Amino acid sequence: MKILLATDGSPYSERAVKEMVERKFPENTEVHVISVYEATSLSQKMESMGTLREYHAELDKKAKEYAEGAAESAAKRLQENNSSLFVTKVVVAGSPKKAILNEAEKSGINLIVMGSHGYGAIKSFLLGSVSHAVVLHANCSVEIIR
Repeated sequence: MKILLATDGSPYSERAVKEMVERKFPENTEVHVISVYEATSLSQKMESMGTLREYHAELDKKAKEYAEGAAESAAKRLQENNSSLFVTKVVVAGSPKKAILNEAEKSGINLIVMGSHGYGAIKSFLLGSVSHAVVLHANCSVEIIR
C-alpha cells in the first residue's frame, strides 16, 4: 500500500500525523510525506526593485524551511513508531491542491491522508479548500482527519 500524508505543520495537519502515527500498517507499506509551500510570485517579477525582491526571496526561504521542518517532523514520528514503514518525504513549492494531486498521481498512491481546516460552507466557498479540491479530483481514496 502507498499512502500520501500531506502536512503543513498546522494543528489540523498535526492531527492527521498523530492519527497515522497511532495506526498499525501491513509490511511493505510506503508513506510519502508531502509538505507544500506557496512561493511568492512577486520575487520573480520585481527584479528591478532589489530590496522588495530580496524581501520576497527571504519569505520564500522561510516558507521552504518551515515546510521542510513539517515534513521532517512527520516522517520522523512515523518511522519511530512503526519501523516497518518505508517513509519518504518531499517538499514542493506551488499550489497545495495541485502539488498533492500531482504527487499522488506520480507515485501511484492508494490513499491520501490529510487534515481538515474545518472551514464552514461559507468560508470554504470564499477561500477555497485544499482538502475539498483533493477529495473531488483525486484518483484514489482520500481520508480527511478532523
